[in-house]
This record gives sequence, C-alpha cells and structure tokens, in this order.
Amino acid sequence: MTLVAIPLFPRFTALDAVGPYEVMQRIPSIDVIFVGHRRGEVRTENGMLGVACDATFDEVGKPDVVVPGGIATRKLIHDDPIRNWLQAVHATTTFTTSVCTGALLLAAAGLLDGLTATTHWRAVDLLNELGAHYVPDRIVEHLPQRIITAAGVSSGIDMALRLTELLVDREAAQAAQLLIEYDPQPPFDSGALAKADEATVARANEYLRARK
Repeated sequence: MTLVAIPLFPRFTALDAVGPYEVMQRIPSIDVIFVGHRRGEVRTENGMLGVACDATFDEVGKPDVVVPGGIATRKLIHDDPIRNWLQAVHATTTFTTSVCTGALLLAAAGLLDGLTATTHWRAVDLLNELGAHYVPDRIVEHLPQRIITAAGVSSGIDMALRLTELLVDREAAQAAQLLIEYDPQPPFDSGALAKADEATVARANEYLRARK
C-alpha cells in the first residue's frame, strides 16, 4: 500500500486537502491519512468545517505527502515541527507535493530552493522570498527532485490525478477522474489572474481582506 499523508493545521483551506483526498482515496492501493501537530479536529480558515487528524507528525514517518494551503501558512513557515517533519519525510517520499500556499511550507523547509514552483497568486512574493521561483502554471513538476506544486485550491484535484498516475498508472488516474465525475465546464472564465478583469480582482481582494 502507498500511504499519502495530508497535514492539517488550523485555518487550512478545505478543498486544498479534500480535493486530493477525494481523488486518491478512490484507489485501492492508496491509503490517505490526515496528520497534524496533535490528533483531533482541525477547523478550516472560516471555522465552518472541521476535519479530524488521525495521527501526529511523529506517528507518520514514511508517507508521500500532499501539503494544503490556507491563511495559516504565512505563520507556519516559522513552525519548527512541520518544517522538521517535511524535511525528514522528504528523504524517503516517492513524491512531496503541495496545493496553493502549501508551497510556502515546502519552501520554508528548504525543499524548493532554486526550483520553479507555483502557488496561489496572492502568495507569489513570499514564495520567491523563501527561495523558490514562481511561475504562473497550474502544476509544476520536478520529478528528479520528487517535487510537484499546484496553484490555488482547485488545482489540487488536477495535481492529485497526476500524482495518482505517477504512483499507480494512467488508467488508475482516469478511473479516479471518472469516479468523481471531474469534467470541468465552468460558467465563467476568470479562474486565473491573467484571465480576470480588474473588477473581478478587486472583488476577490475585498473578500480576502474581509476574512482575515
């Protein structure tokens, strides 16, 4: 069995974690576990949703990793337990991956030094300050270094499908895509900063300021 660990922390973004979970838990050869500083419930950035950590970092030593993002990542870049855990487990992962601002935690752990990477468009400057080189791609792969980063929130589903292909095979990834009926046909085309007009960006920033 392949074990995939998704670390959780207070004020994580739900879909960053649950999107990859929904993809990979469909595959019989993959186990998914939520880990954290302590066992028990962790609530999302708006406090509306709670998800349980079933193990602590100390209890999960050799997984593959999907690191979600969230408002709290800006503070967690200084958190020794999660940085030390990422450094330790990366030595034996098949792949270490991130979604959204989870890339900041990989960078803070020194795993993105000198590499191109992607993250949420609001975290670009901080990612660069932490030693990575931001590129505006939905998924960025460095397979020799066993690193994959995904952009904001929904891109975690795409990344998880690619990760499933790498861990199992293409047919497994396609089967997972069918099982979750992932066939995006959005009614708008404003899902990337380059595509959004000024009014849309202003509204998005307004909503982000309101939830801090």
